[in-house]
Amino acid sequence: MTRFTADDDLQHAEFVAADLTGARFHFADLEGAAFEQSYLPGAVMRGVDLTGADIDGVIGGLKVNGIEVLPLIEAELNRRYPGRALARSEVLAEQRGSFEAAQRAWSALFDRAAAMPAGTVDQQVDGEWSLAQTMRHLVFAVDGWVRHGIQGLDGAFSPIGLPFSEYDDEVGALGVDMAAAPSYQEVHAAYADRIAQVRAHYDSLTQAGFEALARRLPPWEPASRSLPVWRCLGVIVNEAWEHHRFAERDLGVLERRGGAR
Repeated sequence: MTRFTADDDLQHAEFVAADLTGARFHFADLEGAAFEQSYLPGAVMRGVDLTGADIDGVIGGLKVNGIEVLPLIEAELNRRYPGRALARSEVLAEQRGSFEAAQRAWSALFDRAAAMPAGTVDQQVDGEWSLAQTMRHLVFAVDGWVRHGIQGLDGAFSPIGLPFSEYDDEVGALGVDMAAAPSYQEVHAAYADRIAQVRAHYDSLTQAGFEALARRLPPWEPASRSLPVWRCLGVIVNEAWEHHRFAERDLGVLERRGGAR
């Protein structure tokens, strides 16, 4: 194992796709360190100072001072966002209700952004997606899980959709243009169209159809896997809630900064 000590200056070092499995940090100073799209399952932290730390990610099983954190966080998020708790419900009416609640939350966010300075929708905060980019990602999600997957459509993907970063090298074959720079009006129109299509699909379903297997899954899912329609649509509803939370957080930052810069 390579050993770094106080004599080694690693300040502002950047580790990209580095394998640090099993690494040990002892009396290490990581103040201001940023972990992005990184994997820390099974990480053990003892006697650490997390004052002011900001963690966002998959936290199932995470314990802080012996208490599992996820149930507490989920309960608080569900309190803040009525309807969120039913995003993955197996009952058609319940999940549809969660989807509509999410869209109401998004509508309020659009109104909030419209009242901010021009360019706010394209402003990034700390390297995260802008509001417009987030909407493009939700278009991509609907194209993958609903249009390509549940509905089995060919040519399902919008060229302005924005994939998750682990998949962006493979989307050319789907018709997605990673160099696309659509206007906010184009993005909003594409988003509204995809939301209308999801609504129409919910309208077409019975509970039995909701429980049936989807025709296929998005191309990034294993070909051998199969999921019921409710699970696929549940991904869309969950994405709507989670990305709304991210967008709301970043708009708050921009408001405190005085808008777009």
